[in-house]
Amino acid sequence: MSETITIHVASTADLPGAARRFVELMGDETVYAFTGEMGAGKTTFISALAQALGVDPEEANSPSFAIVNEYRSDTTAELIYHFDLYRLENLEEALDMGIEDYLDSGALCLIEWPGMVEDILPDDTVRVDIKVNDDLSRDITVTR
Repeated sequence: MSETITIHVASTADLPGAARRFVELMGDETVYAFTGEMGAGKTTFISALAQALGVDPEEANSPSFAIVNEYRSDTTAELIYHFDLYRLENLEEALDMGIEDYLDSGALCLIEWPGMVEDILPDDTVRVDIKVNDDLSRDITVTR
C-alpha cells in the first residue's frame, strides 16, 4: 500500500518551509528518487532539503559534473549523498562508480534523474516528483 503526499511550493521563498515539511515526512527510508522535467527545481529543492538536514549552505550544490556530492550534516553528522545521473549513458557507468555501495550504505541518498538506475533501486525507494504548474509554482509529490 503506497502513501502519497503533495507539498505545494508557491515560490522560491517557500523552499525552506517546504524542505522542513519534507524532513518531517521522512521515515526510515534512505533512498529518494527525484523526477521532474529539466528546470523543475530538483537540484534547488535538494539543496534546500540538505540545508534543512543541517548541511552548510555553501556545500549544498549541484553534482552535475561530479555525478555525486557528499555532504555531512552539521547537526547530526549524518552522511548525505546527492546524485545527478543526467549525464550517465547507461547502467554500467553507474555500476562502475559504485552506486550499489552508496545505495546499500545506509546513508541518505538523494538521486536526480534516477531512470538509468531504476532496476537496482531498493524496493523501499521513496519517489519524489516535482511538477511545474502554469503559475510557475511547484508541486512536490512524495510517494512511498
